[in-house]
Amino acid sequence: MSSQDAMSSLGGRPVPVPTELSRPFWEAARRGDLVVPHCPTCGLRFFVPEPACPGCMARDWRYVPSAGRGTVYSVTVVHRAPGPGFDTPFALAVIDLDDGAALLSHVDACDPDDVAIGMRVRVTFRHFTDEITLPYFVPDTTHERPTTE
Repeated sequence: MSSQDAMSSLGGRPVPVPTELSRPFWEAARRGDLVVPHCPTCGLRFFVPEPACPGCMARDWRYVPSAGRGTVYSVTVVHRAPGPGFDTPFALAVIDLDDGAALLSHVDACDPDDVAIGMRVRVTFRHFTDEITLPYFVPDTTHERPTTE
């Protein structure tokens, strides 16, 4: 499926169109929950959902809850809107989730220029349409990075 087929337009801004693979993700987001694909064969958590696990090619993966806390791995501040319906500037970041997987998302609730690699963030959700709620991330000042023993 092409990216054009996977999106429809709302006032010029692309709106995700759930597929059979992504529908559970969007249903969870609408409830205010973040879920990611998890492969029980190799233990990999990944995103975006694929027909087979990108680690071992097993097809029996399933969605599991994520605590939605993580660290900014990379970030760029977008000053030129990619299309109509986007407010600029905005911070677009790859978020490494503490419990596995990485997501590309906006970081809100602060000046986009203040978003930095290594910043702790947590998920929040923004109602976009009646069917689509988008995960966004905001600075997480309440929880430090988890320690490993």
